[in-house]
Amino acid sequence: MIKTVKKVLCVAMLTAMTSTMMVGCNSTNSSKDDSTTLNFGCTKFSDSLDPSAMPNAAWSVSRYAIGEGLFRFDDEMNAVNYLCDDYSVDDSHTTWKFHIRENLKFSNGKEVTASSVVDSIEYIYKQEKSGKGSSTPSVYMTYDSITADDDSRTVTIVTSKSYADLTKVLAHPYFVILDMESDLDENPVGTGPYAISKYDTGVSLSMVANEHYWKEEVPYEKLNITFIDDSTTKAMALQNGDVDIVENITTANDLSSLKDDSNYNVSQTAGVRIGFSYMNQAGVLKNENLRKAVLMAIDDDTMCNTTVGGMYTPGFSVLPSSLDYNHDKLKDTTPFNIQEAKKILDDAGIVDSDNNGYRELDGKEINLSYYTYDSRNLVDFTEAIASSLEHIGIKVTVNKTDADTEWNMLVTGEYDLLATNWMTVQDGDPYGYLENWYSKSNANYCAYKSDEYDKLYENLADEMDEEKRKEIVQKLQQILIDDSAVLVHGYYNSNMCSNTYVTGANISIADYYWISTNMKPAE
Repeated sequence: MIKTVKKVLCVAMLTAMTSTMMVGCNSTNSSKDDSTTLNFGCTKFSDSLDPSAMPNAAWSVSRYAIGEGLFRFDDEMNAVNYLCDDYSVDDSHTTWKFHIRENLKFSNGKEVTASSVVDSIEYIYKQEKSGKGSSTPSVYMTYDSITADDDSRTVTIVTSKSYADLTKVLAHPYFVILDMESDLDENPVGTGPYAISKYDTGVSLSMVANEHYWKEEVPYEKLNITFIDDSTTKAMALQNGDVDIVENITTANDLSSLKDDSNYNVSQTAGVRIGFSYMNQAGVLKNENLRKAVLMAIDDDTMCNTTVGGMYTPGFSVLPSSLDYNHDKLKDTTPFNIQEAKKILDDAGIVDSDNNGYRELDGKEINLSYYTYDSRNLVDFTEAIASSLEHIGIKVTVNKTDADTEWNMLVTGEYDLLATNWMTVQDGDPYGYLENWYSKSNANYCAYKSDEYDKLYENLADEMDEEKRKEIVQKLQQILIDDSAVLVHGYYNSNMCSNTYVTGANISIADYYWISTNMKPAE
């Protein structure tokens, strides 16, 4: 029988949850009694598991240990061989040959052939080209041809331009290798250690060990994933024993409590992820004075260190200060200064003419539509920013939604401000991430345009010298800073929290990998 205290906690948990998500409060603590089952709690970023549907779907397939790529990032963000055990490249860095491991099978028992690898990679490009998915693999690689030789187990990719290191590109979750005959939306079949047995869309995933796993013995017979968006609810689920591991506790008090309790392990790393908000320059924020005033009204230090309790490191550039891209040479041109923000607006004629507390632009009251969702303190940032902008007479309407809906609003441009977080070096390099502000790209969802930025960005694509690339990236960042093009919140410190009867629950710097075979029952 469940103890009274546990019943009370469960009631509190269910109150905090959304109507579509439930944690198994009436179940026994299976991980203490059953070392064959691992229970994992995490935020849901996409209902679909088709990597072509949207970037979050591709990441989910990788994070849930369903699919794997030809290569995988280590904790130095170097690409290491995975489904590919050997490769070669010609002198022009355009013809790449990849050998697929012998005796490699999908979780359904089908052989992974060179042709099946080609089919999987081609699929996501076909979806992008047809507009059926919003994932953009062409951001990271464009190719003239991709061919398979099943006898030699070799895949040959002839790229449309030279790539310094295509192995890093192929480590991106867009390029997980899946059986194209499987149900990609709800039951993709990959080569990872776990395979889906049941998907209760938006609520949970039931999984089983992949009996055909190529790398090593899978530690658990069963894996249950429960989607929990609220951070405090995640922490309570862990403390109740309803889950064994959770990713990214983002409430400072909850994280501190877990760190101080010897019953839990907390793995934390200063990763390469940034929290920021897009500023849609196809709308009212096309006015540079308004953008500049918005940025100057926000106290980054207080928000990062107090509002979100140190979960982020303050910053003003679009790449984290921890990365080696000359951050120390950048200049913040919009430091926190409320009075200066007001003066900028007054001098630009953006004033409150009807004395209702809110300023107007071109005769219309400014009301910024601000979208956010539950992920890594984004709601905390959004609400704090909305409150800050009230102090300079800017009205903000906060719209809290889910990750899928927010992504759709971003793609269609139906927003003024939109909070998000990105891993900045998704393929070990910031080139793809910086495309967010390249005006000729389909990934420029904020309508930013700078001829100087575009020219430098195009130069970055062709530059192979590492030191020269750093200089270009530095200049690109400074242009965005000078143009008040993006609202940077700070740089996120990722974490993974687990009960002590599980070992190996460590957060990866790449953020593509949550569940792994390193997670095992403690002896």
